[in-house]
Amino acid sequence: MTYSIVALDRATGDLAVAVQSKFLAVGAVVPWARAGVGAIATQAFANVAYGVDGLALLQGGASARVALDQLAAQDRLRDQRQAGIVDARGEAASHTGPECFAWAGGRTGPGYAAQGNILAGPGVVDGLADTFVAGGKPFPELLVACLAAADAAGGDRRGRESAALLVVREAGGYGGGNDRWIDLRVDDHEDPIGELGRVLDLQRLYLDRPAIDDLLAVDESAAAEVRALMSRLGAEPGGRFGGVYQPMSVVSGGEAPASDPASRPMTGSPRPLPPNWDTTWQTALEDWMAVENLEERTAAPGWIDRRVLDFLREKAAAPQVR
Repeated sequence: MTYSIVALDRATGDLAVAVQSKFLAVGAVVPWARAGVGAIATQAFANVAYGVDGLALLQGGASARVALDQLAAQDRLRDQRQAGIVDARGEAASHTGPECFAWAGGRTGPGYAAQGNILAGPGVVDGLADTFVAGGKPFPELLVACLAAADAAGGDRRGRESAALLVVREAGGYGGGNDRWIDLRVDDHEDPIGELGRVLDLQRLYLDRPAIDDLLAVDESAAAEVRALMSRLGAEPGGRFGGVYQPMSVVSGGEAPASDPASRPMTGSPRPLPPNWDTTWQTALEDWMAVENLEERTAAPGWIDRRVLDFLREKAAAPQVR
């Protein structure tokens, strides 16, 4: 009742699972992955132990094929199961039990395993695999494109409900504390793949740091525009965003803690500020960005990320509710 692709990005070592199903919250069941170890999709009367036990086998040195064969051999309902595994070396394996509902099957190749059941036909799996092999997009966006191609080929015969994308990399999680670089789930939606793509774009906006080439110099012209946009939002110095993040020590009447320059990641090196842009406006901009969860896109003083400026324009153009 699901189609999925499990894959390795050979350029970065990232491992991932992308999945769609006529099933509530498929992301809570099918995808399993661990950075530097492997990725697993378990589906068709899914046995979630394939995820836990399979990663343990891979961690212990088993290849994708050996791990999947061992998991199936220990499962008395293996004829009803479907699973795909890719290990950190890019070896792939897929299993489709003969009692899985038609159409059911899978394809593997270097760095990927694609599989599905209750599908419109084999073209659904071909859509997953062929799109992956063709490449041409960043790894996460490519996996969403694989799902879209499978859906265009007929997808799940029962329809659509949920989709998920899990991508792991070493220290790739928020703040570097775990390996869940991207962990997005659309649990119940009429267009789960389209919604997954939209949410992935938001993750890129909120959590990607800009490249140097993404920065725009805040000269007098840019500063005038940014000031006007911020003022429309009430985000000017002394505006409604400056007091949002107040330590409890300050609220209780104490002194503000000393500023830590490392507390905000910044891209680029500071440049001289134009006459109509000073440190109070710079701080106000950063306060507004913090409220909008754009902290990762903070640029050094004298610069602004182009996506932040586009976002600011969009917000300022919308009807204002205070």
